[in-house]
Order: sequence, then structure tokens, then C-alpha cells
Amino acid sequence: MPKVISNPSNLQVLYEDNHIIVVNKRAGDIVQGDKTGDRPLSDIVKNYLKYKYNKPGNVFLGVVHRLDRPTTGIVLFSKTSKALPRLNKLFAEKKAQKTYWALVKNKPPKNEDKLIHWLKKNPKNNKSTAYNSEVESSKKAILNYKVIKKLDHFYLLEIDLETGRHHQIRSQLSKIGLPIKGDLKYGFPRSNNDASISLHAKQLVFVHPVKKETLIITAPVPDGTLWQAACES
Repeated sequence: MPKVISNPSNLQVLYEDNHIIVVNKRAGDIVQGDKTGDRPLSDIVKNYLKYKYNKPGNVFLGVVHRLDRPTTGIVLFSKTSKALPRLNKLFAEKKAQKTYWALVKNKPPKNEDKLIHWLKKNPKNNKSTAYNSEVESSKKAILNYKVIKKLDHFYLLEIDLETGRHHQIRSQLSKIGLPIKGDLKYGFPRSNNDASISLHAKQLVFVHPVKKETLIITAPVPDGTLWQAACES
């Protein structure tokens, strides 16, 4: 049986053992350092480990995957050089199952659907454009979505990725008229107060790189009336 790991409170650390650490990223955090010079989440996690275990020297931490800065949810890091290449291979071979939640205002054309587009990234504006057919320098993008709840003014979507492209969920949903709440870059008319977008990496399923057991890790949604309403039964 898979080992289920859930964190009902809003703690940042969702799971940790000798080889890996999983955290619940906040909106605004960058996973790895960039040209902004802002302190990255990887540095914050290193500092956490350094003080928790009273490590005198440098702390090893491997970045396995990333989330967009305004997105919240699960981020997995490797704590050992033994686990890192195994995790990299797992993600490269698409053997890690990532499930997201998104809030959209417009009514989805179908209650559930598979979206197939070709995405082309523009590095100048850090944006990907979705096309219905292949264009030069584009990459095929596939996701599956389903409506899991209708709120007063929004729809809660659950999204499973089959590919991992730049801004994939944001650009593909925008292409079918469903920009994510707060996502000005992809067509939503208003920003969220905290500069987040209402996209949350909710669950990650993968085989532990050393223990070889299946882990199912879930992340609590951010604080806020709308997200909390989305979670009510």
C-alpha cells in the first residue's frame, strides 16, 4: 500500500527524512535564485536544515523541480547527493504524478477534458503561447482537468499534468478561455491582493529514491476565504 502523508495544518514542511524534504511553497517565493537577487526558497530550506541539525559547514540541497513564483504548493528537494540523480531521473521520465488545483471564474466548456496544445516560450516576456497545432520551436503540452466544485463565482479545477512545460497550466487554461484567478499575464482582469495566482500544487506521488516506497504527499491550500470555501465539503 502507498504511504500517505498529509499535513492538515499550514506548516511549511510537509515531509522530511534523511534523503528528501518537501515543503509547501508560499506565493512570492522563488524556488531557486534568479536575476532579482531575492532570497530563494532553496536557501531558506538550507538554513532550516543547518539550524535544525546544528550543521557546522555547508548544507547540501538539490533542487529537483520548480514552481512559478506566484504559485503555491508542493516543492521537493533532495538532501543527499545519492538521492538527487535518482529524483532527477524520476522527473525526467515523468514518473512523478503532479496534481494541481486552480480557481477560474469562467465556466469551463466541459466538466472534464484532455487539453493538447503546442507551447512556444518567449523569453523576452517570460510567457508561453499555446497553439492548437505545431509551430516552429513549440513543444507539445498535455494536461487533464476536471471540475471538482462550483463556488458562488468560481470553479475549482483539478489538473493532472502529462507533460511539464513552461507555464503549461496557465497558458493552456487561458487558451480555452479560463485564465486563473489573479493571473494578469494570462488574461485575468484583476490581480490577487498578495500578487499570487490561484494555482496550487496540491499533491505529489512518487517512489522514494532510496526506500523505494510510494509516497503520496498533499499540501494544504493557502489561507483565504475563497480557498477555504473550495475545501469545504
